[in-house]
Amino acid sequence: MHVLLATSELNPYSKTGGLADMVSALARALAGTGLQVSVVTPLYRGMTKTYPGIEPTSWRWDVPIGDSLVKGRFHCQKPSPNLTLWFVEQAEFFDRPGLYGEVGRDYADNSARFIFLSRAALILARHLPVPPKVVHCHDWQTGLIPILARHDQLRTGWTQPPRTIFTVHNLAFQGSFPAASWGLTGLPSDWLHLESALHFQRVNFLKAGLTQAQAITTVSPNYAREILTPEYGCGLEGLLLKRYNDLGGILNGVDYEEWNSASDPALPASFSAQDLSGKATCKAALQREMGLPEDSGVPLFANISRLTDQKGSALILQTLRSLVDAGESLQFVLLGSGDRALENAFGDLAKRFPTQVAARIGFDPALSHRIEAGADFYLMPSRFEPCGLNQLYSLRYGAIPIVRAIGGLQDSVVDPRDNAAQATGIKFTAYSAAALHKAILKALALWKEPAWLQHLRHNGMTADFSWEKHSAEYVALYESVCRE
Repeated sequence: MHVLLATSELNPYSKTGGLADMVSALARALAGTGLQVSVVTPLYRGMTKTYPGIEPTSWRWDVPIGDSLVKGRFHCQKPSPNLTLWFVEQAEFFDRPGLYGEVGRDYADNSARFIFLSRAALILARHLPVPPKVVHCHDWQTGLIPILARHDQLRTGWTQPPRTIFTVHNLAFQGSFPAASWGLTGLPSDWLHLESALHFQRVNFLKAGLTQAQAITTVSPNYAREILTPEYGCGLEGLLLKRYNDLGGILNGVDYEEWNSASDPALPASFSAQDLSGKATCKAALQREMGLPEDSGVPLFANISRLTDQKGSALILQTLRSLVDAGESLQFVLLGSGDRALENAFGDLAKRFPTQVAARIGFDPALSHRIEAGADFYLMPSRFEPCGLNQLYSLRYGAIPIVRAIGGLQDSVVDPRDNAAQATGIKFTAYSAAALHKAILKALALWKEPAWLQHLRHNGMTADFSWEKHSAEYVALYESVCRE
């Protein structure tokens, strides 16, 4: 079987979040099962210089965007015999400083940019020597692919169009544009209403994908259930309830080639579930790197995140203030950026308590690995979390996760109250500083129980969240939609 994955981000070539990691790891895992896998993604600024293995092809084409014909060209890279990457060149759309915008503002023509990407994906789907049986679309940027494929089938007699699957990584990001942007798609004007791409009088790319794809997935089983409710459905819960039988959740996996504490080149020492001595070395090195006193006896908490309300950053800040003000013995390390007020507040707290709090504003991939390796506990008090990846990295690197019991966090972390034998972390329910405070106090009590601490750490480090395991669920889904 040949499968085409369509995505606006692909690690390491382009990344703003977990989408890039997920699609990249899934593609490699699927190729490892023997499937023929292609990926289509934009050729963003600087990629050919940074990754010289990306080669231009002679495959040039043009597609209608509104009243204009816009030219494109494919570039290609083949990392393995079963995996081919196709990069869409269109300088006016993609040769820009940002992926989606600059200085906190989205590009005004994002609708046209990702209509173009969707059209490019269908050119591949139709004209590759071995056409894909399935096009797997990821997030709103590819949400128009299913409806465009349907229109092409009706208009041109495309006899064997691929089946389409649409994966929602975060329902809050919907690709909502003025209704006039529908004219850029080349689709009949009445389809905007008849095919349910309209949402609150705006074109909604995500809704189009949810309406037209043969199957819908989210990135965890629990998130698939949550988005059926008004609290998490972002106004689309009614549509999702109608498509209940076509909706499922598959938990993201971890690329254990990249996240392996026994062989990670970013770490000052290696370690494993069988030999944790290197983790103590990593903790001491992290304390020195972040300017904290080197002290193996103090529990070290960490958070690597966008500083936003969704990620619970304000809860961490409020709780941390109360803990250090109360004289609790702990250290905390932050790596992240986002809301400017939160950035400043964490920086101020680090200046006020320099022996207990360290904040690095920005993002550093190698440092993120060292933080996971050096931390004793990892905080994820998210307001909502479709899957989450850092709790999975934390489990593998022996940093016990403290998480709010929602989305993929609920699916991937086991609290001792639910199953003491299989416990891997600490969970709490309410989105409040008080609930997080109580959970951290539990962690401080756990710190004084070395046997229990080791029990949770060992369980987490030996849990299997590999893509080899989770990709099998996608293969089964592909086979299922092709049988329909």
